[in-house]
Amino acid sequence: MNSRIHAIFPRSAAIIAVWLAALASAGATAALTPGPAPDFTLHSVAGTNLRLTEQRGQVVMLNFWATWCGPCRQEMPQLNRLYEKYRASGFVLFGVNVDEDVRNAAGTSSRLGLRFPVLLDTDKKVSRLYDLSTMPSTVLIDRGGRVRYIHLGYKDGYEQTYENQIRELLRE
Repeated sequence: MNSRIHAIFPRSAAIIAVWLAALASAGATAALTPGPAPDFTLHSVAGTNLRLTEQRGQVVMLNFWATWCGPCRQEMPQLNRLYEKYRASGFVLFGVNVDEDVRNAAGTSSRLGLRFPVLLDTDKKVSRLYDLSTMPSTVLIDRGGRVRYIHLGYKDGYEQTYENQIRELLRE
């Protein structure tokens, strides 16, 4: 029996290693097992408090970003475009900024002309709640409040994947 376990384990380990390497690569995308999105309330740059559970019935994108993150700033115009295109269809986008100084988030969001709400996670409680440490990280939540997709990192072209997933979730 021991030899049988040893014969099976190396193949399983190799498969697991390939899967983990794929997830760890920049821009990894994983379809998560449906589960409730952790609720939170954050203050926005505009001065209001926004609570995630108040968005039930909408498709929600949470984009975790920082002003010091080049790919984050590169991604923002694409996110603006998606927000403008789908917001009338039931799509909500929150940029969750993790900078400690709120002036950085406010200044950068203004310079970039962001039209979606920018939330302030200065103490990184929400980032920890979602177990995210890669910047940017993007989470897509369905109308029922369940996490459906998570994207780690950003490269040119990822916005097409976002758009396909947004359309899919809006159709449900």
